[in-house]
Amino acid sequence: MQSHQRTIMAVQWLVVAVYFILLLAPLALPATEQSAHITNDLSHFAQFLLWGICWPLIMLSMMFFGRIWCGVFCPDGTLTEFISRHGRKNSIPRWIRWPGWPLTMLVLTTIYGQLIGVYEFHLATLLLLGLPTMGALWVGFSYSNGKRVWCMYLCPANSVFAMLAKISPLHFRVDEEKWRRHPTPLPKIDCPPLIDIRRMTSTSDCHACGRCSGYLGAVELAVRSPETEILTTKNAGTLEANSLIFGVIGICTAAMQWSGGDLFVWVKSLLVNFGFGALNQYALPWWLLANHPDINRIFTLLDGLSILSCVMGGGALLGGVILGAVWLAAKLATIPELSWQKLSLTLIPIAGAGIFLGLSSLTLALLQAEGFALAWARYFQMVILAVGSLFSLWLGVRLIIRGISVRHFLALILLVVPSALLCASWVNKLVNSKT
Repeated sequence: MQSHQRTIMAVQWLVVAVYFILLLAPLALPATEQSAHITNDLSHFAQFLLWGICWPLIMLSMMFFGRIWCGVFCPDGTLTEFISRHGRKNSIPRWIRWPGWPLTMLVLTTIYGQLIGVYEFHLATLLLLGLPTMGALWVGFSYSNGKRVWCMYLCPANSVFAMLAKISPLHFRVDEEKWRRHPTPLPKIDCPPLIDIRRMTSTSDCHACGRCSGYLGAVELAVRSPETEILTTKNAGTLEANSLIFGVIGICTAAMQWSGGDLFVWVKSLLVNFGFGALNQYALPWWLLANHPDINRIFTLLDGLSILSCVMGGGALLGGVILGAVWLAAKLATIPELSWQKLSLTLIPIAGAGIFLGLSSLTLALLQAEGFALAWARYFQMVILAVGSLFSLWLGVRLIIRGISVRHFLALILLVVPSALLCASWVNKLVNSKT
């Protein structure tokens, strides 16, 4: 990769071109009827490629190849790095460095996307994806010099990518001893996310761009066991653990499951009983709440409040139960080096399986609408869910079981609760789906 940077750059700009074509080309065509399909309508085709193909594959790539999407293919990363070389080149301000931005941006964009119907309407997709692109351009123009400040601190998907990349079997391995033996001064190295490569032990921040490959003979692309990083992590941070539990698992799961189920109807009825029924008479512009009367798709203020309650309330409740189970499991295990923060990382495989299921369900729904027979799809999804849950269970066994002990066995049972809860929610969603 290091010796083919020109080829990688060509690929990056090709992806940028395709990205803008998919976002902007449908705007040049007249609005289509509700009966349009991906085979005869550019807007529907663009939606299918962006949400039905690209995003499920992006999540899958994180779990198998690390953050190679970020370093090689992401259009926002390419744009922010390019414009950073030609912008103001100011130092990165303290407010951008706030560590809570990844979780905050994930929650805000996830909820906003649900409110405006991002999976159904191309204008909503243009807004949800276009705003981060504009933010990436602005941050790149304003700060640093040829670095990816937006990707490091403000990218809405950063926390999800950082978590899923931990179980990637591919990573850039660093031999610090070889690095130490090299005489100074050392040659410069271009690392867009500004990582201290010499001490890099995690794939979470590495964008796998390959620019450090072969550096001093101490950095190489290598294969490892997917469990390695979870088992060897010494000090998982509280913010990192909460981002996984409440953001990647809680909010994302609730956002993918609120529609088409009984929860939304129940929450809406509850709000009516509490006196919010009058909100059902009012709507907002489409860029605040989905408002498309031409196809009879309108979210009223009551609908918006119901969606917000389902996603925020459901995500907080799910995250709280998972946090309690993990915390109690760590306390019960009484293993000095095993904190609840580290134990929470065992949930990454089931979290990744859930996110992939949610996104791929949209893919299957779109294909089903085109007349494809998908009787096998539900079983395929069940297999993915089983693999994710079993991998999480295996990681829990490796961390907790230290011989025959009742306390360790009970701790493991507690740790199974989050995976079982997630599996039950996804099985219910899959069984009740039309696919």
